[in-house]
Amino acid sequence: MLATRAAQLQAPAALLAPGAVTLIVRDLDAVARFYEETIGLHRMGTDRDTAYLGNGSAVLLVLRQRDVDVEPSGFAGLFHIAFLLPARSDLAGWLRRAVKSGVRLDGASDHKVSEALYLTDPEGNGIEVYADRPRDTWNWKNGKVLMSTDPLDVQGLIRAGGRSAFDAARVPRGTTVGHVHLRVGGIAEAETFYRDVIGLDITSHYPGATFYATSGYHHHVATNIWRSRNAPKRSGRTTGLASFELIARDPDTFDASAARLLAVGARQIGDAIGVTDPWGNVVLLKQT
Repeated sequence: MLATRAAQLQAPAALLAPGAVTLIVRDLDAVARFYEETIGLHRMGTDRDTAYLGNGSAVLLVLRQRDVDVEPSGFAGLFHIAFLLPARSDLAGWLRRAVKSGVRLDGASDHKVSEALYLTDPEGNGIEVYADRPRDTWNWKNGKVLMSTDPLDVQGLIRAGGRSAFDAARVPRGTTVGHVHLRVGGIAEAETFYRDVIGLDITSHYPGATFYATSGYHHHVATNIWRSRNAPKRSGRTTGLASFELIARDPDTFDASAARLLAVGARQIGDAIGVTDPWGNVVLLKQT
């Protein structure tokens, strides 16, 4: 446990990394309760139609209730939001609690760089809960990280985890949005946008998917066409993804990315620069 946590604490801060994700939902009470009780997020604020959930010190998820249509299948949007726990023992604790509570999981995978558990919220939004393996165990070849989707040794994870504070009901304060995985309509167009406009590096390819990051991480953003090839642009009037943040570590990174975004029609939205990808997925560029 100490080696895993130390490896993560020594990792360089990413030039661009995900911040909060905002979802549009129809039943705010039910969805917010799910993220509190099943995922273990802290309720950090609520108003009439919005709930703010996070790690106890930072907001990771914003839920906004709207009277809208349910997002149709085959559309672009959120594939999953991935909550990164600080250590493997935290993931083991989360899994123990999920099993005890009868949580239904959609899958469990060993990606070589991480161990991940998958589930779906009450309105169909995908979720990943994961922990990274130490960075010095990641394998890179020709500038790309080697990832796979292998069966997770669930019992081994639980046995190796030991006792964890996350046997409690809420996630540790070091929990973050590790990555945001999107459904898009085309891989080439996605790469042009997320690499050339946003400024992320391509870190891996997988059939039908591309992974992007900065600062040597395995991925902060992913795009796939597995169920959304040639998807139309999002209307903005359905449930699902409203926006997600990318946080710039320093002013130079922010200024460089902002200049590229403004050149393609981005606009100021509060303290962020907002831009939509070719399918209407909204990215909000912010500074720390």
